[in-house]
Amino acid sequence: MSGPLDGVRVIELASLAPAPFGCMMLADLGADVILVDRPGGSALPGIPPRSLQRGRRRVTLDLKTDAGMTDLLRLIEHADVLVEGFRPGVAERLGFGPADSEKINPRLVYARMTGWGQEGPFAVRAGHDIDYIALAGALEPLGRPGETPHAPMNLVGDFGGGGMLLAVGVLAALLERERSGRGQVVDAAMLDGSALLTSFVRGMIDSGQWSRTRGENLLDGGAPFYDTYATADGGFMAVGALEPVFYSELLAGLELDERDLPGQYDRDGWPSLRAVFTERFASRTRDEWTAVFDGTDACVVPVLSPAEAPGHPHNLARGTFESADGVVQPAPAPRFGRTQASMPDPPRAAGVAEILSGWSNL
Repeated sequence: MSGPLDGVRVIELASLAPAPFGCMMLADLGADVILVDRPGGSALPGIPPRSLQRGRRRVTLDLKTDAGMTDLLRLIEHADVLVEGFRPGVAERLGFGPADSEKINPRLVYARMTGWGQEGPFAVRAGHDIDYIALAGALEPLGRPGETPHAPMNLVGDFGGGGMLLAVGVLAALLERERSGRGQVVDAAMLDGSALLTSFVRGMIDSGQWSRTRGENLLDGGAPFYDTYATADGGFMAVGALEPVFYSELLAGLELDERDLPGQYDRDGWPSLRAVFTERFASRTRDEWTAVFDGTDACVVPVLSPAEAPGHPHNLARGTFESADGVVQPAPAPRFGRTQASMPDPPRAAGVAEILSGWSNL
């Protein structure tokens, strides 16, 4: 079956991490994504591109030459979406900025993926995920009390606040185009997206439910019933028993009597409660605790490594991971009842003439 974006034509100017992830999502949904790479490629040494570049056809164009720019403009003329991840002003200087592109294709959705956005004093500065989430207020709360803030890899800035925000913006602009008949610019910034992801925490701060000290709150590791615990074999269990009914099942699995413990939401008792949980989890292996909590609503599961996750029985039953191009990858998500696309093919080389010939038949 074809995905829900079947027939949508996307041009992706090669970049790193956030925009490729957003375009991977579009390809997963069935869009025809053309990756325009520069001579010599664009990947950083040691970073394999195959998973983020799945579902693409790749053309190599030198945009600093007249021939390369001519080919790009020919593609833009027939595309629905263009995605670029340059610093502000670069596309304009090369000759395919929003104003130039609109002249040849007024229906084009022009999506721009940057760290800081298109304006502001930081707009032209370099940066990476850790910088964007720091300025967005998303990094400072992450970590244990008294320790330095800890970046959660590059999941928040690059992918959640970046690529996924880009994909949402493109989809919204395509939907609006059905009413107006016109394209528009999508300005997706990792700073903005990272700030957006903190909406829930900001609501808790506003209502007085969040301490300004990291690691002392309900969802940041401060609560002993929402944390991870080491097991006898060096593994870890994740505990998320927030509601009293789930907390009761946690205590039952740990063979603890609630009458002998501080109240669940008695913050003064959290240190002693954590000590009890720490000692109890350390008494058995991860597999043993997994068996204890299997089939319960205690909200306790093993902490799996990326290598282990594809082999978990639930992930296998769900088909959460698939193997493609020799790489185990997350399967396309979300899923659709009528227009679910299969795992996109690995990237392959193509020529501009071949692409335009196929697009002319759509």
